[in-house]
Amino acid sequence: MDLARIIEHYGLFALFLGAGIEGETVVILGGIMVHRDILAFVPVMLCAAAGSFVADQLFFMLGRRFRHHPFVTRIKTRPAFGRALAIFERHPVLFIFGFRFAYGFRTVSPVAVGTTDLAATRFLAINLVAALVWGAAFVSVGYLFGEAIEAAFGRIRSVEHVVLAVLAACAAAGGLVFLVRRRRARS
Repeated sequence: MDLARIIEHYGLFALFLGAGIEGETVVILGGIMVHRDILAFVPVMLCAAAGSFVADQLFFMLGRRFRHHPFVTRIKTRPAFGRALAIFERHPVLFIFGFRFAYGFRTVSPVAVGTTDLAATRFLAINLVAALVWGAAFVSVGYLFGEAIEAAFGRIRSVEHVVLAVLAACAAAGGLVFLVRRRRARS
């Protein structure tokens, strides 16, 4: 089975997982698959939105459930957490809607919101709409700029090269995050 067939069969599931774990890069790749007519726009957008939504709901619930746990208490002392809460206090709806678009706030923000007194149903509703907008926006970027993205990689002729390039970039980013966390843990 070639890679295009694998993507046709398992691509939406992989996109769901990737949107929740990694985010924009995977969703843009999904948009490129739409551009190449391997996957359809609406299912790709819905899977991307669902992956982001589920991840953010999970982080929110973890923040809510463990708000007094020593680990969360330690995270609360970090500057990013404090900035997230300060912005949330001024503009709660706008913050919930927009945190997924702000690099560096995507994971910590739902945990931070979970530690507040915001009703879980309100977070769920805003998060759902925001995830749909986010999914549509980043799939559209991949779809609309698919040729430009491919040109940046040197006129790629097959989908395998795009997937391998993205996987290599994700592996490099994951390695860097691992090294930074390990270094911080030693400090």
